[in-house]
Amino acid sequence: MKVGVLLLAAGSGKRFGSAIPKQYLEVAGKPLIIHTLESLNQSKHIVVVQPVIGDRDLWYRDAVAGYQWGFTLLEPVVGGAERSISMQRGLAALPDDIDMVAVHDAARALPSQMLLDDVFQAADQHGAAVPGLPVHDTIKRIDADGKVLETPDRNRLMAVQTPQVARRTWFESALVKEKDRLHLHTDDASVLEAAGFDVYISQGDVNNRKVTTPQDMLWLEKHLQGVAP
Repeated sequence: MKVGVLLLAAGSGKRFGSAIPKQYLEVAGKPLIIHTLESLNQSKHIVVVQPVIGDRDLWYRDAVAGYQWGFTLLEPVVGGAERSISMQRGLAALPDDIDMVAVHDAARALPSQMLLDDVFQAADQHGAAVPGLPVHDTIKRIDADGKVLETPDRNRLMAVQTPQVARRTWFESALVKEKDRLHLHTDDASVLEAAGFDVYISQGDVNNRKVTTPQDMLWLEKHLQGVAP
């Protein structure tokens, strides 16, 4: 199994509220994206990482300069306004011999080796897999006015993370089949599901947390320094 990772790093940082994209902010002495790459470097299955960056990215090259990895870090490609466009451009840039693709958020700095092993094994067995965690809060489905329509059984709900992994041909086929509805999908696995491919859940990790807010960044820094719970 040869895994190629699409490392999505095209965010602008506007929602985070910083002058530069959050993936390049320094945390515990290094840019966040370097912590992410170090975590991915734990897996023997990853042979290439394809960064997908923004069209006005001024920070990527300086952030990664001087580091060596067990995988090949490919030249970055420029993503698009939507996640699906970034995926398509990243897929097209992968070497031909890559048969399994993992799509990972650059802002998730701490995928553990166990998480990576589990999701790759599940994807190898079933064709597609995503790491997930049980939902502990009660979830309500509402209408546009806020009226509760349904309370799903939380025992049947999972909160999913990245990397989301599938056979390369599945991702390519799903993106074609769903080309007119890609804007409706909030993650990579939902594109596969809508195209008729089965996706399985592997073991997630509470520390595989996406940095979305300054509070998340503070948590990450404390965790990397060994002081977070």
